[in-house]
Amino acid sequence: MIVPHTTDTTVPTRTVRKAVVPAAGLGTRFLPATKATPKEMLPVVDKPAIQYVVEEAAAAGLDDVLMVTGRHKRAIEDHFDNAFELEQALAAKGDAMRLDAVRDPARLASIHHIRQGEPLGLGHAVLCARRHVGDQPFAVLLGDDLIDPRETLLSTMLDVRDRYAGSVVALMEVPREQIHLYGCAAVAPTEEKGLLRVTGLVEKPSPENAPSAYAVIGRYVLDADVFDVLDRTPPGRGGEIQLTDALQHLATDGTVHGVVFDGLRYDTGDKADYLRTVVRLACDREDLGPEFIDWLKGFVAEWESGEGVGRRRPAA
Repeated sequence: MIVPHTTDTTVPTRTVRKAVVPAAGLGTRFLPATKATPKEMLPVVDKPAIQYVVEEAAAAGLDDVLMVTGRHKRAIEDHFDNAFELEQALAAKGDAMRLDAVRDPARLASIHHIRQGEPLGLGHAVLCARRHVGDQPFAVLLGDDLIDPRETLLSTMLDVRDRYAGSVVALMEVPREQIHLYGCAAVAPTEEKGLLRVTGLVEKPSPENAPSAYAVIGRYVLDADVFDVLDRTPPGRGGEIQLTDALQHLATDGTVHGVVFDGLRYDTGDKADYLRTVVRLACDREDLGPEFIDWLKGFVAEWESGEGVGRRRPAA
């Protein structure tokens, strides 16, 4: 299914209003940068990665966001709070553009925080949201997965939940040799193009044992029944409570659907893809793109000719 690009800013009324953003990971793949800085706060051009995720939730009509954080993640809480001294200084300078940029994160949604006391896996992080979510369906957005702002994946998933109830996962077809990096779904067709019924899930299978090439990517719309299942789900792969294992249980009842996505997605948890994300989004910016693209063309030309290898930057 190609989730279409859209410029429609109308936000429909949803039965799902709450989003959960797990953000308690240690970010070991980005050490030493993440020794003191949460990986979710690494900048993607001029906004931290996690802000793109919250903006996506808000654009889909989810106005209540719970962030599940851990120790040393205070910077996330501060980013989505008001910064009185900074705002006052910018206001005094008459710098309206930067003042709006500073205020925007706190205005995106009603944002709450809870700490995951132990790193016991994604399933445990979702379970930490139980009291806040209650018995209502909710979305889960992983902070490492950025969906291009022009895509409507989450809105499509919410529409599916409104029509079919149960839970909905986002699926992306990947090369077989990469399926071991993801949760993988066994699927059956439905009468609706791009919508599959999920009949089973397995966490990070080997290519030869994978039931399909459909990987579960970091967007979920979950029924509150998942909490009871997670509560009795034993630790699985890596000694962690896996959300995939809980969804496997729900899938046996035929209540899990998968929306197939083949749009623009960025994995900012991977160093190379993080760099590609920064370049791609910078090129898309009206204020940065034209000049940056010109520089990039020149840089690539120099690199391919060998002139850019080992060259020092001229002194200013």
